[in-house]
Formats: sequence, structure tokens, C-alpha cells
Amino acid sequence: QVQLVESGGGLVQAGGSLRLSCAASVDIVSIDGMAWYRQAPGKERELVAAISNRFTTNYADSVKGRFTISRDNAKNTMYLQMNSLKPEDTDVYYCAALILRPDGDYNDYWGQGTQVTVSS
Repeated sequence: QVQLVESGGGLVQAGGSLRLSCAASVDIVSIDGMAWYRQAPGKERELVAAISNRFTTNYADSVKGRFTISRDNAKNTMYLQMNSLKPEDTDVYYCAALILRPDGDYNDYWGQGTQVTVSS
């Protein structure tokens, strides 16, 4: 079982920055993929950024050039550096981890979420 704990959310003005952290209860070298998602009330959860265990990254078009995902294997922690924040970035942000099973499917694990609010 993998437990994920997010931190770093808060209230920031438009144009500001925040850094989210996701601490895992296991050695993240064993985690095949990690990602940040976000969800607003009444909307579907959307992928913000993802990083593989080979440090391959991908981003939603809406955050490219502004957000940076990274992982520190020594600290078992994933990060999301968010710069040039916009009011439309306001959401609850969730950390996710994917572990490949022998049958080829994935087990997914989720954190409890952290609120990010960007004021205009």
C-alpha cells in the first residue's frame, strides 16, 4: 500500500508562485509513474503533469512553460513548481502514483488533495 501526502497549497495572487510537494510512504524508485491532477467542483479530474521513473515528463497544454514537475528519489517526494499562476489554476490538486502489476494493469494511489487558490 502506498500513502501519499500533499502539501504546499494555499492562497496566492495572480502571477505568483507555489510549490506543491507529495511525500510517499514507500521508495518512489519502485513507483512507475507519478502525476499531479487537479479538480474543480463539478468538473472531471484533469491531468496537470506527469513524470516517469525515468524522469520523462509531460504537461497539460494549459500549464506548459509555467509548471515544472520533478521528483527527488532520495526524499521519496515529488514536486510541482507552479509559476505565473492564473485564477483559472484554482483547484484542488491531487498527487497520484501508478505501479505496474504483473498482469500489465496498474495499481493507482491518491493523496488527499491540497487546495490552490489564485486571486485576481
